[in-house]
Amino acid sequence: MRITLNHLKIGQKGIISELNVDEIPLKLLEMGCLPGNGVELLQIAPLGDPLYFNINDSHVAIRLETAKEIEIIVENN
Repeated sequence: MRITLNHLKIGQKGIISELNVDEIPLKLLEMGCLPGNGVELLQIAPLGDPLYFNINDSHVAIRLETAKEIEIIVENN
């Protein structure tokens, strides 16, 4: 099932399938936020933004607005 990062629940995993390169900061791309890499939602900030992910063994905080630009395929657990 294809969804965007902001739809994951804590502990849920997926694989990045597509992203809007024009809307993603270069630093995220350098840290492994690329198609084919695994992603897991670790935490959500108290007010819902940012979201804290494990992407390709890097812990990354991503703003909600940016997470909506990253499409994933959810792994069935």
